[in-house]
Amino acid sequence: MRLMTPKPKTSTWVWQRDDWTDFHYVAQDLAPFLAEAYLMHGSIEGKAMAIGLGAESAIVLDLFSDEVVATAAIEGEQLSIDAVRSSVLRRLGLSQAGPVDRHVDGLVAVIADATEGFDQPLDQDRLCRWQAALFPNGTSGFQRIAVGRYRDHEDPMVIVSGRPGREVVHYQAPASRDVPAEMARFLDWFAATTPRKGVPPSLDGPRLDGIARAAIAHLWFESIHPFDDGNGRIGRAIVDMAITQHLRPPMRLHSLSRQLLTSRSEYYAELNRASRGGADVTAWVQWFVRQYTAACDAADRIIESAIEKRRFWDTHAASTLAERQRKVLQRLLDDGDGGFLGGLNAEKYMKMTGVSKATATRDLSDMTAAGQLRAQGVGKAVRYYVNVPGWTHGVE
Repeated sequence: MRLMTPKPKTSTWVWQRDDWTDFHYVAQDLAPFLAEAYLMHGSIEGKAMAIGLGAESAIVLDLFSDEVVATAAIEGEQLSIDAVRSSVLRRLGLSQAGPVDRHVDGLVAVIADATEGFDQPLDQDRLCRWQAALFPNGTSGFQRIAVGRYRDHEDPMVIVSGRPGREVVHYQAPASRDVPAEMARFLDWFAATTPRKGVPPSLDGPRLDGIARAAIAHLWFESIHPFDDGNGRIGRAIVDMAITQHLRPPMRLHSLSRQLLTSRSEYYAELNRASRGGADVTAWVQWFVRQYTAACDAADRIIESAIEKRRFWDTHAASTLAERQRKVLQRLLDDGDGGFLGGLNAEKYMKMTGVSKATATRDLSDMTAAGQLRAQGVGKAVRYYVNVPGWTHGVE
């Protein structure tokens, strides 16, 4: 966003400091946060391998789609989840059906290129192609913007909020004339610190942790704000690329943008604080690593749920179930522990399956006797819950 006649308060931005690109952090202060992050990453990767999670599995496709939806939502853009899923499936050659949206296709392409092409150089041309993909019509809303190139307007690039005349300036980026040089320095650093397989990356000698590198790259890129629009989405794609270069996961196993969306106000506040600080970015990196850990924790719960579902079906593999019974059980499993509010009864079962009351009562009784459901209460108050060890469904 840019304002033609900004009235910023007197402030010193990080890029105005002589040492602003000499980013560093205190390793011992970051160590416990990194230890927890790597523990969580190891957990989700181990569980994914244990259940044979593949790149085309429903969980991985959902995480990819969620990343696309969330990174757009951080910027206030609400994408159709159906359009996003259709775009992801088309890109993988799994389906040609579903709605088509060029804006969605562009964002999906950017995120995919960042992670699938992580071993290819990140340069000005690639970044400009990413930005062009986000704005296929050459506009942001109704405003025409510079597409496929760095910003070149003479007026200051500022991030503001508030009504005209009462604007609050949250950040002012370097002048457009300085962007090419600033970006060249950033891209040189990104290339120089790119991890090589089996070789720990370094920056001026000491080891630079890969997750910390992603945090620094994000702050550095957002501080330059090189494009008229799309900087946030591209900055998070750079984070994806940096983490993939470091960890080389076999597939996407988390959605960092979903976590950043959950902490959106805090995310902006931390970026703003770091943009006003100095070259010591320990606090920013600590916060970023905690968000990465939280994203892995959310993914861990998703994968753990998938393991519980598989274990349930393995336990009852020998049971003879009608298709309607399987669909109801899968619905209860998908809703999770306590997710099917109020529990299941004969009336709800009838609505879900279209069967008579006698058939519903018999189905529920059979599934209870087989151990797939457990009953709570008596008479008309009886409720049924999927019988997964450890699930309480919020009832005694």
